[in-house]
Amino acid sequence: MSFARRSFLKATVAATGGIALGAASTSAASVAAPLYPGNRAPLRPAAFLRLPPGAVRAQGWLATQLGKQLDGLNGRYQEISHYLKFDNTGWVHPDLYGWEEVPYWLRGYGDLGYVTGDARVLADTRRWIDAILATQAPDGYFGPNAHRSSLNGHADLWPHMPMLHVVRSYAEYTGDGRVATFLSRFFRFLAAQPKGVFSEGWGATRWGDTIDVVFWLYNQTGEGFLLDLVRTIHAGSANWLGSALPTGHNVNLTQGFREPGQYWVLTGDPAHQAAAYTNYDRIQGRYGQFAGGGFAGDENARPGYGDPRQGFETCGIVEYMMSHEILGRATGDPVWADRVEELAFNLLPAALDPAGRAAHYVTAANSIQLDRQVKTLSQFDNDFAMQAYQPGIDNYRCCPHNYGMGWPYYVEEMWQATPDGGLCAALFGASTVTANVGPGVRVTVTETTGYPFDDTITFAVNPASPVEFPLVIRIPGWCPDPRLTVNGQPVSSGAGPRYATVRRTWRGGDRVTLRLPMATRTRTWTGNHSSVSVDRGPLTFSLAIKEDWSQVAGSAQWPEYEVKPGSAWNYGLVPGAAMDVVASGGDVADPFTPANSPVRITASVQRLDAWQADEQNVIAELADGPVAATTPVERVQLIPMGAARLRLTSFPQTGGTREWKTGWVRVQNKNSGKVLGVDRMSTVDSAQVVQFGDTGTADHLWRTIDHGDGWLRVQNRHSGKVLGVDGMSTANSARVVQFDDSGSDDHLWRLLDDGDGWFRVQNKNSGKVLGVDLMSTADSAIAVQFDDNGTADHLWRFLD
Repeated sequence: MSFARRSFLKATVAATGGIALGAASTSAASVAAPLYPGNRAPLRPAAFLRLPPGAVRAQGWLATQLGKQLDGLNGRYQEISHYLKFDNTGWVHPDLYGWEEVPYWLRGYGDLGYVTGDARVLADTRRWIDAILATQAPDGYFGPNAHRSSLNGHADLWPHMPMLHVVRSYAEYTGDGRVATFLSRFFRFLAAQPKGVFSEGWGATRWGDTIDVVFWLYNQTGEGFLLDLVRTIHAGSANWLGSALPTGHNVNLTQGFREPGQYWVLTGDPAHQAAAYTNYDRIQGRYGQFAGGGFAGDENARPGYGDPRQGFETCGIVEYMMSHEILGRATGDPVWADRVEELAFNLLPAALDPAGRAAHYVTAANSIQLDRQVKTLSQFDNDFAMQAYQPGIDNYRCCPHNYGMGWPYYVEEMWQATPDGGLCAALFGASTVTANVGPGVRVTVTETTGYPFDDTITFAVNPASPVEFPLVIRIPGWCPDPRLTVNGQPVSSGAGPRYATVRRTWRGGDRVTLRLPMATRTRTWTGNHSSVSVDRGPLTFSLAIKEDWSQVAGSAQWPEYEVKPGSAWNYGLVPGAAMDVVASGGDVADPFTPANSPVRITASVQRLDAWQADEQNVIAELADGPVAATTPVERVQLIPMGAARLRLTSFPQTGGTREWKTGWVRVQNKNSGKVLGVDRMSTVDSAQVVQFGDTGTADHLWRTIDHGDGWLRVQNRHSGKVLGVDGMSTANSARVVQFDDSGSDDHLWRLLDDGDGWFRVQNKNSGKVLGVDLMSTADSAIAVQFDDNGTADHLWRFLD
């Protein structure tokens, strides 16, 4: 769907999507001002307005998730995380150390209290807020003093960004007037900072977080300097309007991509709004060619590493959700709410163990073992183990402190106010919302549903007195044929993605029923080997792999788990075969485990025996499909992706003629007949690349990784390192070595076809080609670069 169509939908839903029913007793048009804070001029009016935290109460499985969070990592993390010791952090005592951990954790913890009403968490949050507000210095700075000059001699204010959201939510929940003064003083401090504060460090790509709170304060106070501050932030921070993404870091991308869309609220420039969409499409198109709503970013997104085995950082899941929520309110485009649900239902639950007491660093669409083994073959970007479930205080650090905002923010964003005195059901789930509508009449709407595991949502509307207001209901983009009724009478709503509006005089006992028929469908990911995924409604389904859990460390309250497969996983999906839905059994109140899944799909598959895990138990990458398969057709169970900790979600397609190819080849020299390898099978940086007789060792296997511009990296299977030139030399006879992929030009090569099956391999940095020193034919002769003089040792070919 094009951007123009998104704009068209936004402009026409209010006019054509709703049907007025009944006579009005009070007119929404008589509302003099929004009942909830909107944007002051010159900011563009927001499509939807935030309700105060606590206005929405979760029920059903959402309440279960919040209950697990209260008793799990987020709700009890102070008991074990040394970063969260109240009397030992710079967020309470400014002379002490403090970084992002307290702001990350408190952002979820406080809102967990607001959406549940839990007395323990509410009282504890107030204790933290009082202490944080008390750290403010006369110049407006607050928090750890060390950060006043810790970034190249000036202030590093990244850790303050999530803390701004902490105090903003607290003010919305309590109405505490101290917060507006506190924020105004801090923003005046910020406005006086040098340019480097905005352009350097982690914050450089994340200033959209601050813009969100600056706008909130401006709407409270109308202080003009705040809008100048937003202009300063936009001009000084990372450029999200360019033709290239300014960062490859997972969390930077999920937080930063939206910044131009937020700036559009001030400028009204369509190019700024469009840039947020473009950034999202660029990220997903390049790194997100698989289901679940995330992308390949196990710390950093890397060109050539887009396979569904790549992880999506837990921080990235919740930050992406928040970004989509912010853009959804600002633009009124329902596609952002669709994206929130995709992440919330398919990725977020599996980021933690079923009890919510352990997390892992990355969650992948295809993952067949979650262990504590460090992966050294460059499968993932980080060089530490990221997949086992652990409390992760120091080794995972950011993610278990940060994940907590996911479900509380989801609950808060389920219901929103409209500027004309109405309510919007933006995200679905069993819940109750109490808010003011029309001219200020109190209304409670109870949403009853098993969604996303069933297709029917019922809204019971109970105002304090009859009142006219618009009830706006999102129609998801995956639903072409919704059925909407009011007190049994059908209402035309149209296919999604859109918002349908019902404007009428509402009385106690009115009921709205939305049915969203959920057809089973497949998506083909042409950019990822033509793999396929299976969807039903907003849920994506994964192969039900038997999960063998073992507690390998920790305690009963704070366990550490590894999860290994107890059944086959290497299947391809038979195209066109019937899929049967079994929507019974399980436990819809606690659905995110294989045993409790309320919905299953039976699908036809074939074993692909050539598809195996690598030597470190990481699932091998996909091969181009559709692939040939001669094994018998089997029927297997698929379960919702969010219920599967071990999962195969992106399936190869069978029914084709392609053999399963791993992508790893031997690189043979024409002059000597020997193959390229690494001296003594070394795995260290700068190890010499040599030629050797083909003995079948893993260091003789290489693959090319497309850089996207005609150049390639050449990666070794055994070490995971890439082919480069020692010291980035441009001289003849400079040694060719292996090295970590640092992005330098000497790591880039291209193939020059000699026209007879042999290739020259040219280095981008030097322009020279790969050869063998002195044209030797001996084992262990070193590989070098040299001017392309036409000798046979400069010619190579690939052997499967």
